[in-house]
Amino acid sequence: MVDAVVVGAGPNGLAAAVTLARAGLSVEVVERNDTIGGGARTTELTLPGYLHDVCSAVHPMALQSRFFRAFGMERRIELRLPEVQYGHPLDGGRAGIAYQDLDRTADALGVDGRAYRQLMAPLVEQADRVSDFATDALLHVPRHPVTVARFGLRALEQGSRAWNLRFRDDVAPAMISGVAAHSIQHMPSLATAAAALSLGVYAHARGWPVPIGGSQAIVDALAADLVAHGGTIETGREVHSLGDLTPAKAVFFDTSVPSMLRIAGDQLPAPRRGALRHFRFGNAAAKVDFALSEPVPWTNPELHRAGTVHIGGTRAEIAEAEAQVARGQDPDRPYVLGSEPTVVDPSRAPEGGHVFWAYAHVPAGSTVNHQETIIRQIERFAPGFRDTIVATNSRTAQDMEQYNPNYSGGDIAAGAASFWQLVKRPVLSSDPWRMGGGMYLASQSAAPGPGVHGMAGWHAAKSALRHTYGLPVDVDLAPRS
Repeated sequence: MVDAVVVGAGPNGLAAAVTLARAGLSVEVVERNDTIGGGARTTELTLPGYLHDVCSAVHPMALQSRFFRAFGMERRIELRLPEVQYGHPLDGGRAGIAYQDLDRTADALGVDGRAYRQLMAPLVEQADRVSDFATDALLHVPRHPVTVARFGLRALEQGSRAWNLRFRDDVAPAMISGVAAHSIQHMPSLATAAAALSLGVYAHARGWPVPIGGSQAIVDALAADLVAHGGTIETGREVHSLGDLTPAKAVFFDTSVPSMLRIAGDQLPAPRRGALRHFRFGNAAAKVDFALSEPVPWTNPELHRAGTVHIGGTRAEIAEAEAQVARGQDPDRPYVLGSEPTVVDPSRAPEGGHVFWAYAHVPAGSTVNHQETIIRQIERFAPGFRDTIVATNSRTAQDMEQYNPNYSGGDIAAGAASFWQLVKRPVLSSDPWRMGGGMYLASQSAAPGPGVHGMAGWHAAKSALRHTYGLPVDVDLAPRS
């Protein structure tokens, strides 16, 4: 018997494993793929020498996550900030530009600069408190009620039809909607407003960094620390039932809810199984990776310095595209989330070359190849983009699920990020990671939800330290020589 087995070697599973191993427990990690990382992998998808991030590329939580800060991630790998945290092109060469400096961002917004500053400044000043409640179970007494109240009032505004009342132009609203759309939900809604405010705050606080060498660097740092503290990782091993695992005092699932139900079977308490069957998945992403001969030729020159670009036009256009997806339609002008990591990391491509990463939001289970649709949307704001393409790798929503079963129907959030399902992710509890029977859910399907932050795994491990092992939950995770 070992102390703990972790099923799945994504960032959350490895975060749980590292925390447990640092507490002095014996830990085994098993992974179905031949390589670790889940959605945080980097590999050659198009041509030799072009390194592409398989799922996540830019990491708004890498410098903000309490787990990563305790782990000292920025001391273990290089996380580089672009000069522009994110950009939002509009027709006619206009663009919203989000600098890390909030005042600089607001000054560039002209008539809406003051309104944008008033919306964001009180939250940016308390960014760590915002991330504290945003990355915990939502069903608990907040430690910072004033910050939560300020956040909540702004979410109610930006999550309702009152979302345009404070603005006079269309650039600032488009910028906010571009960030809100990360949640792949109809808008306006409380869920999209919460995403816009929290991710926007992180952009102006510590920034949205790009890992040098790719997202794989984050996973490799976690794996190295786990092995250094006695843990083991086995890849290429499919788990069908608990009988496939080494007997352990506790089992942690860095999987989707259906996968955990299938593996655990009736070993999960019946009330918990019943509650988990109400868990729902959301809509999806179709992805294209581009190898380029030169940088994306954005019409607006400031976008050449952006790590992330939200492509979709005005607030109304983005809302309509997301509404079409919610109705089960593949939009002709979808919202596209793009990133050009070579803006800050030229090592990702041969000399002179670049890589561009792009998602389009599509209905769950879509089999439509959106490569041409995505190219047309980019060309709208970067004429001549098509001529820079050397090679592509395209995946439909269904392909995304085939790569990672956690992405049911191509849902890269591993569960709909609706407001209600963020409150009960995956169950209504102040400890939603504890499943009973010595089992814990440590994936994006548990609170706080999607993103590369390690928080779900960290929370699950701390819950187990308290309830299963009877050990202190404050574990030293800092780098050691």
